[in-house]
Amino acid sequence: MQSGDWYRCVDPELDDLRAAARAAVHAHNTAHPGVRGALAPALGALFGRLGDNVMIEAPFHCAYGLNLFIGDRVYFNTGCVILDTARVTIGAGTMFGPSVHIYCADHHRDPVLRGQGLERALPVGIGSDVWVGGGAIILPGVTIGDGAIVGAGAVVTGDVAAGVTVAGNPARPR
Repeated sequence: MQSGDWYRCVDPELDDLRAAARAAVHAHNTAHPGVRGALAPALGALFGRLGDNVMIEAPFHCAYGLNLFIGDRVYFNTGCVILDTARVTIGAGTMFGPSVHIYCADHHRDPVLRGQGLERALPVGIGSDVWVGGGAIILPGVTIGDGAIVGAGAVVTGDVAAGVTVAGNPARPR
């Protein structure tokens, strides 16, 4: 999975990793209301890296968690989903609006192979001080540069240069 080669997503080892992530996500999403916005310890322990002063509003979902590398002062609004089959790196000071989705899983184009559960995982990199508007979707293999802005509802299908604002479907510079 981490090599970027095709693999079968239905696998006992991967099932166990997803189950651990679901348990940690559940603990976070059902934490006492006074703790919301802070991280449940199980969720923080799941991540590959967790910076200081990270806030993740519930509900939140990630597929594995261990592929998430989050910098300092990152904010996730409610309803964010990260399908981290590959590494997802998020730089310091980045903010996500509600219901932002980040996908690393790329399913096979051949319907027979796709039906057999073949997919590959492509990393997503998001720089520092990026703003991603609500409802945006970031597709597998995308890199977003420092200081970029992704408009609400955008579907990011390709790389975004540092300092550039993109919007629309597919996302284009504005």
